[in-house]
Amino acid sequence: MVNKDMPLWAGKTILHEKQMDSTNEEAKRAGNAGAEHGVVFWADVQTSGKGRRGRSWYSHETDNLYFTILLRPPVASDKASMLTLVMAYAVTVAVREFTGLEAQIKWPNDIVVAGKKICGILSEMKLTDTRLDYCVAGVGVNVGKQEFAEDIRDKATSLEGQCGIKIDREGLLRAILGHFERAYEEFLHYEDLSFLREEYNEWLVNQNRQVRVLEPQGEYEGVAKGITTTGELLVECGDGQVQKVYAGEVSVRGLYGYV
Repeated sequence: MVNKDMPLWAGKTILHEKQMDSTNEEAKRAGNAGAEHGVVFWADVQTSGKGRRGRSWYSHETDNLYFTILLRPPVASDKASMLTLVMAYAVTVAVREFTGLEAQIKWPNDIVVAGKKICGILSEMKLTDTRLDYCVAGVGVNVGKQEFAEDIRDKATSLEGQCGIKIDREGLLRAILGHFERAYEEFLHYEDLSFLREEYNEWLVNQNRQVRVLEPQGEYEGVAKGITTTGELLVECGDGQVQKVYAGEVSVRGLYGYV
C-alpha cells in the first residue's frame, strides 16, 4: 500500500506492508534502484530484522513500529554516522510529546524508558568510491503490550506497557518523521550536532554514569561526559584523561544487566 498523504519530504511516500524481510534491506534495494530521498518503508512484521553488529532484531508479531527512511544527504561520507544520533533525538522528542513518558537516549542508538529499551536504531550507508550514495536509518519501537522473551525481559519494555494507553502507530510514525525532518535540516545547515547537543546530553542516560567501553583495541571503564558536536561519546577515565568513543559497545552501570 502506498500512502502519499503526508505533506513533508520525510515520509511524503510511505510504503506500508504487512511483512518485509527487513525494512533496511527493502530501503537499500529501493536506494539501489534510484528511489527518492525521504521514502519510508514500514512493516508490521520483519522476518529478518537486524540490529547493530550483525545481531538479529526480534520483530514481535504485535502492534509495534518498524520502519526505515531512505536518505540522500549532500554531506561527506564521514559525517553520515551522525544521522543515527539525529534519529535518536527525533524519536526521543516524539515519544516524550506523544506519550508523556520520560524517554532517554543510550548512546548511540537505543531509546530507553524506566531503564529498559523501547527502541533501537540501525543506520547503514552505501558508498560509490568515496562518495556517499545513500543512507538508510531503520527504527524499531516496542509499542504494544507484549510478553518479552526470557533473555530480554529485564532489558526491554514497551510504550503501552509503560503508559497504559493505546498508542496510534501511524500518529507516532508521523511525529517521529516530523521531528526528524526538522532536525535533519538543522544538521545539513551546521553539518554537525551543535544544534541538539545540549538537549541530547540532558536526555543521555549514560551522562555522568559509570560506563564500560568495549573497542577492538580493548576494554576500559570511565564516566560518560556527554557527546561532542560530531557525535562521539566523551568518557573520563580514572587517570583524568578523556577518551572520545567513535563506535564500540558502551554499557551503562545499572542498565541492561551491567552491575
